[in-house]
Amino acid sequence: MSPEISVVIPTLGRPAMVERVLERLDRQTVTPGAFEVIVVADAKEERADELERAVAAREYSARCLRAPKPGASAARNAGWRSAGAPLVLFIDDDILPEPVLVAEHLRWHGAHPAENIGVLGLVRWADELEVTPFMRWLENGIQFDYPNIEGTEAGWGRFYTANASVKRGLLERVGGFDEERLPFGYEDLDLALRMHAHGFRLLYNRAAVAEHLHPMDLEFWKRRVSRIAISERRFVAMHPEVPPYFYELFSAAAAAPPARGRGARLARFVPRSLPVIGPRVWGSADAAYRQALAGPFLEAWEAAGD
Repeated sequence: MSPEISVVIPTLGRPAMVERVLERLDRQTVTPGAFEVIVVADAKEERADELERAVAAREYSARCLRAPKPGASAARNAGWRSAGAPLVLFIDDDILPEPVLVAEHLRWHGAHPAENIGVLGLVRWADELEVTPFMRWLENGIQFDYPNIEGTEAGWGRFYTANASVKRGLLERVGGFDEERLPFGYEDLDLALRMHAHGFRLLYNRAAVAEHLHPMDLEFWKRRVSRIAISERRFVAMHPEVPPYFYELFSAAAAAPPARGRGARLARFVPRSLPVIGPRVWGSADAAYRQALAGPFLEAWEAAGD
């Protein structure tokens, strides 16, 4: 029996985490024959033997591949190109699927069989994490942008490969991820934009839930935005019709009066929904976090231009 959907998981240096992801896939509500799992080790992976052990002896079909070159783009391409199903679900190696995840992706593709339709699932912080105000701030247009999706049309700009599925035929039509120019960072948006030229629509299924097991703090993101700056500058050079989202965001933050940061200190105790006070506290926190990240982002942006 051929699988209905292939789950592709790129990974580098996290075999124990991959094992947890696979254990969550053990608990899916669909039958094991309905899906297969393809774990793709980055070309730089040094613990492939541990990945092989994690993949072994699953009730569903599972195998481990090695990408031909470094980067998430090459790993995802290797995965979907070896897939045996007409649907491909991309998740990351720190994403823990809820039991209905695969069933919900299958259900929505069954209701929307056209080749140009993709499905975006919800990613929320893992229950076992202590979610800080900074992590809550990341949810609103920085790492993800789920709260601002109205209805079911997510838009191509929210093609988050942490939890998104597409028809393999459309991937074949556009050639997959750009391994050379965007090996890691903005590779999913580049793919989504090229699929958009073929009529791609991304539908948001809030019931296709997965947990993100990756605690983050401001110092981590100061390093991360430096990499984002390089990728975004390359992306907008490839697609000059698309405004540079983070460059505009952080340029405006850098030009604003210095934030005092009181909101960032109070946000732990004040919910965003609290009338009057909530928006003021979170607005202050937003300004402080943006300004803290603006410096490293803009420095990396200028260096990328040089």
